Amino acid sequence: MKIDKDKQLVVLDEEHEGISPDELKDELPERQPRFIVYSYKYQHADGRVSYPLCFIFSSPVGCKPEQQMMYAGSKNKLVQTAELTKVFEIRNTEDLTEEWLREKLGFFH
Repeated sequence: MKIDKDKQLVVLDEEHEGISPDELKDELPERQPRFIVYSYKYQHADGRVSYPLCFIFSSPVGCKPEQQMMYAGSKNKLVQTAELTKVFEIRNTEDLTEEWLREKLGFFH
């Protein structure tokens, strides 16, 4: 999702199905922030499988300060409204990998 500056609204930018974290990072703009809601198939150590809904705030280094402020100011309200609990932030789109996501989710289990 991205922020429509003129309308002052968070809008759906793109939607993908069956995409891995590594494929997703290739879809993200390098110099623009984005809000990502990602359902991930997580295999627990005991064999159980869950599908946590992850909120990822991508705020790459090199974004315009105005954009960073607008997104940072909107993040908490969006997270609260959507009732998301797995909230992460990346500053470099290259960091968005399956390993990174599994490590972040491991904190919750």
